[in-house]
Amino acid sequence: MTGRPAAFLDRDGTIIRDANYIRDPRDVELLPGAAEAIRRLNAHGVAVVVVTNQSGIGRGLFTMNDYQAVRARVEALLAESGARIDATYVCPHHPDATGPCQCRKPGTALFRKAIAELALDPASSVYVGDRWRDVAPALTLGGLPVLLDVVSTPADDRIDALRNGVATAASLGEAVDRYLSTLPASHGTQ
Repeated sequence: MTGRPAAFLDRDGTIIRDANYIRDPRDVELLPGAAEAIRRLNAHGVAVVVVTNQSGIGRGLFTMNDYQAVRARVEALLAESGARIDATYVCPHHPDATGPCQCRKPGTALFRKAIAELALDPASSVYVGDRWRDVAPALTLGGLPVLLDVVSTPADDRIDALRNGVATAASLGEAVDRYLSTLPASHGTQ
């Protein structure tokens, strides 16, 4: 497949501090080094795509408008550091509240939608998050999965990564370093 490489990033626990069903934009806190890592992806022409499960919407803990306000705050904070997200895809469902869906990670529906809409090459892409469900789609779609080994990462997810030969990183910056080192030299800074 041909197309632009992408960095498929989780949001909570990867780009921002996981505040557990964040609904207030004032609670948004970028993780150290996240903006710089995204800025480096931007400079290398890698599409930055956020794919996020937001089951709090389906559970009635916050609204889609609350989610959009938080998303806008994340993007504003990144922009202050010269970084940008190219697209965001959200699953608002939770199986217990809204029934099963195809878009909830580790499902691949949102990834496939992004690939089609943005003309992306999944095999030359990276999948980064603090949960196994964030990186598991790489095993189906191709590309480099990197599980963040951080405080919000469940022990079972670390075991799944080890069992599947998936690399871990201590931060988004470290994951981006690993990924950028795999890109062809012709895919340099733009």
